[in-house]
Amino acid sequence: MIYTVTLNPSIDYIVHVDQLAIGDVNRMKSDLKLPGGKGINVSRILKRINNESTALGFLGGFTGNFIKEWLERETIQTNFTPVADDTRINIKLKANEETEINGQGPVVSADEMNELKKVLAHLTADDIVVLSGSKPASIPTGFYQKLIEIIKAQGAAFVIDTTGADLMDALEKSPLLVKPNNHELADLYQTTFHSVEDIYPFGQRLLDEGAQHALVSMAGDGALLFTKDGIYRSNVLKRPVKNSVGAGDSMIAGFVGNFTKTQDPVEAFKWGVACGSATTFSDDLATAEFIQELLPEVQITKVN
Repeated sequence: MIYTVTLNPSIDYIVHVDQLAIGDVNRMKSDLKLPGGKGINVSRILKRINNESTALGFLGGFTGNFIKEWLERETIQTNFTPVADDTRINIKLKANEETEINGQGPVVSADEMNELKKVLAHLTADDIVVLSGSKPASIPTGFYQKLIEIIKAQGAAFVIDTTGADLMDALEKSPLLVKPNNHELADLYQTTFHSVEDIYPFGQRLLDEGAQHALVSMAGDGALLFTKDGIYRSNVLKRPVKNSVGAGDSMIAGFVGNFTKTQDPVEAFKWGVACGSATTFSDDLATAEFIQELLPEVQITKVN
């Protein structure tokens, strides 16, 4: 089983206005409410490419119920840990430019954190856990590391998609996959990239420090895959860009979903690029049909 863990889910409230006038009354052209959170996005895309998963994390209040019920309608298995506070709402305001206002998230108690740990204690060596996104402010530093220790103790594999110290500390635990974008990778190693080639030694460094595979997304420059057998680069698919939310999560879902079936990281990379690109070109997460349409257009080249 693939499990996704979202410590700080959200309702993503997407609001379209023709033009935003600060300090004045604005009228929506359209709006949409969607379940949000990086691990939840991964589970939703996994379902669309015929991979079952179970979504874990913290949910609370009427907002948490909205997310749980939405996922159940999509026939995605869930085993969320209930919390007393409401799950947050994130506002995605789309006008001439895209503006985001993200909530802080609920206060999560020590008992609620322990309940999630108990769920992970039932993993087996056949399972993969995808750890994605930020933590609510109430969750202490090092919580991801405690979850990873539980996962590893059960012999399960894990993927981590976060930044900074949480990512750096996870590397020594041999994650199946990490996925920083080029800016996050530069920040991680306190450097600057002036070309795609500048990224190569630092992607390789992720492997040297413990990752089994590393994906580095580069927006308009495509993406890179680092493996023990070499470095691979994808082409850039061409469609109007509609959405910046969930593309990286879709890429992870495509990679992990295919890798569990094929154990081929290059083929999994191809699926990751198709899923990530399809979401970039969609109003919500990509549909199964659109992913299949884009898949033949993805070209992977070994560059090193």
